[in-house]
Amino acid sequence: MATVTKRDLVERIANRSGQKKPIVRDVVQEFLDQVIAELKKGNRLEFRDFGVFEVRERAARRAQNPKTLERVEVKAKRSVKFKAGRLMRDSVELGAPQSANAQAHAAGATMNHTAGHATSNHQHVEYKPAARSAGITSAR
Repeated sequence: MATVTKRDLVERIANRSGQKKPIVRDVVQEFLDQVIAELKKGNRLEFRDFGVFEVRERAARRAQNPKTLERVEVKAKRSVKFKAGRLMRDSVELGAPQSANAQAHAAGATMNHTAGHATSNHQHVEYKPAARSAGITSAR
């Protein structure tokens, strides 16, 4: 299993869409920044068939250090939960080696550059979110 970076995705999107890499990089980064900004506000983000991001409040609790058996207080915190959508879940479960755009392209569908999506009915996407601190802004 390989690790795919934002740079890898930007390169793929630029190649498939015909857009220049700096433009694609800025759009991808702005998208990620907007996702973080909405989650920071406590909003739920739903991307149909892809999945749902939402903030969960975790209550303060008392835990135990397994090594020393000492009781410790764990503060309340907010965490991000991601629930995969049906198409993503099905695609990952089947172990599909190609993305929807690659599958659509192989099936003869074309990329709609103005709308940014394949002309096929559904898009299967593999996604692994990167850990980022909510207070950090990106350096472009």
